Amino acid sequence: MKKAILLLNMGGPNNLDEVEVFLYNMFNDRRIISAPKPIRWLISKLIISKRLNEAKHNYAKLGGKSPLIKYTDELVEALSKRVDANVYAVMRYTPPFALDVLQKLKNTDEIYAIPLYPQHSSTTTLSSLDDLYRASNKLGLTDRIKTVSSYHSHPLYIKSIVERIKEALNNNDAKEFELLFSAHGLPKKIVDRGDLYQQHIRYTLFHVRKLLLKDGIEFAASHLAYQSRLGPVEWLRPYMDDKLYEFNGKKVIVFPIAFTLDNSETEFELDIEYRELAHKIGIIDYRVAKAPNSHPDFVACLADLYKEMQE
Repeated sequence: MKKAILLLNMGGPNNLDEVEVFLYNMFNDRRIISAPKPIRWLISKLIISKRLNEAKHNYAKLGGKSPLIKYTDELVEALSKRVDANVYAVMRYTPPFALDVLQKLKNTDEIYAIPLYPQHSSTTTLSSLDDLYRASNKLGLTDRIKTVSSYHSHPLYIKSIVERIKEALNNNDAKEFELLFSAHGLPKKIVDRGDLYQQHIRYTLFHVRKLLLKDGIEFAASHLAYQSRLGPVEWLRPYMDDKLYEFNGKKVIVFPIAFTLDNSETEFELDIEYRELAHKIGIIDYRVAKAPNSHPDFVACLADLYKEMQE
């Protein structure tokens, strides 16, 4: 029996020429901008006209492509060694797209799709699943697909976060540091309509804090903030750039709680832009922990999800 695992993610530009493709597909996603299609197209064109050059400049600083590409390839390779299935990355906004990957799987008996978003949200999880099922319906493969909607409190996922925080701490005294969890922002109106994202983020934090204490790691305090907001609407608070001002003269470790793979939001926004702000504020030690990426505990988490879906 032929089996395949699809790791679903938003994707990122493979080169500078794909930056416009990435932005266009993202802002034409009805799960991101809920306006009617013609209005959504106009909004996307306006956003791209304002952001394209800056976005290309930022990706150029990261080597001309999204860091997510490298980390995705490493995760696919690591998971492939642990399971009895072929593993593929499926990106939402840049290649490889769902339709292209599923074209290769017409002779596959079972397809297991795992969104790389542990915290369920309409803007991420449902968007990727929408795209996957549109493609699978065209190819007649939908009845072969099983998926999971969230795993925000999976013990191995939580353990991978704690291990990454320990790496950033690097045997220093945790009591000297503030631990700041940074989650990708979301317009407040989306949460008010019932999106589970903020609730799941809080559950993840609860379990991470609990495991840190169990391991004898006690920070001065831990906090939650949100990054990457866009436009005039109110987003989830507190905003990351406001929160950092509370830490003048202090040491801070930042963990990107909403990301399983490092990307431009972690390696540029958190590690370059907010590092510069932290220096201006007077934060004396500013560290950004790595996302789970291909950490053995996170790979084991994905393998366990695959096993559960087969039962």
